[in-house]
Amino acid sequence: MEISGLVFDLQRYSIHDGPGIRTTVFMKGCPLRCLWCHNPEGQKPTPEIAYIESKCIGALKCLEVCPVGALTAEKGKIRIDRRICTNCGDCSEVCPSQALRLVGKRRTVTEVFLEVSRDSPFYRRSNGGVTLSGGEPLMQKTFARALFKKCLEHGIHTTLDTCGYAEWSDMKEVLEYTNLVLYDIKIMESENHKKYTGVPNDLILENAKRIACIGLPMIVTVPVIPSLNDDEENIKAVAGFARKYGIKQIRLLPYHKLGRSKYRMLGRKYVLGNISPPKEYQICNLRKIIEQCDIALSC
Repeated sequence: MEISGLVFDLQRYSIHDGPGIRTTVFMKGCPLRCLWCHNPEGQKPTPEIAYIESKCIGALKCLEVCPVGALTAEKGKIRIDRRICTNCGDCSEVCPSQALRLVGKRRTVTEVFLEVSRDSPFYRRSNGGVTLSGGEPLMQKTFARALFKKCLEHGIHTTLDTCGYAEWSDMKEVLEYTNLVLYDIKIMESENHKKYTGVPNDLILENAKRIACIGLPMIVTVPVIPSLNDDEENIKAVAGFARKYGIKQIRLLPYHKLGRSKYRMLGRKYVLGNISPPKEYQICNLRKIIEQCDIALSC
């Protein structure tokens, strides 16, 4: 049986997930639960139903096909009892307006490669390629390794976008076929890291050191979340860590609110609703701190 993976999105013409024009494949499942996560649909390692209320036209066909009675109607809109919903996807198949959508589909390496390879001419002209993101691609290491191997066999550049929370033996298997790593380092103080992401950062930092030691190109990415990790001390610590281990580039990712609606679609609460994106002058100040550590800023 061919290797397959659980994919929740495939985004073509990406320009922020590595060099050049890229196709980003988003994988389901993540070991972290970052409070600011803008891809909450990538957290669970299983398919799940998303409901976009603004698209609902009240056809109510979904109620008829739900095998466990998890759906009810209230004022023409759907309510999902997620305690009993099995995420079978039957409701999404009959929804005429696509207000109900099954997030996460199992796809083979061949299926995904055929789709991403369509844009090979754009990759060649722009020095782009394929990026695996998520979620956390390393939770599906066998698929990630096989897809990257196939890409390299056809001359397509590969980038791994990872939170770094994985066993080194698993990571090493994927890195064998990886050209570039986008590596999230969110918070240097381990207790705070655990408080805001659900896990300590010891393993993450250790894996970053190992990648640096084998000489694989790596860009450290830092999500900038006001009041959580945007203090000068944390940014200095990240930059100092990068300089110590020969990591040459850091990319700051300012917090945004674009993912909040996804939580409603999945029936979850977004806990950072009162936080606003950082001001441009704040980002500029953090960039200066990084530059003072002789680290280049990546766009």
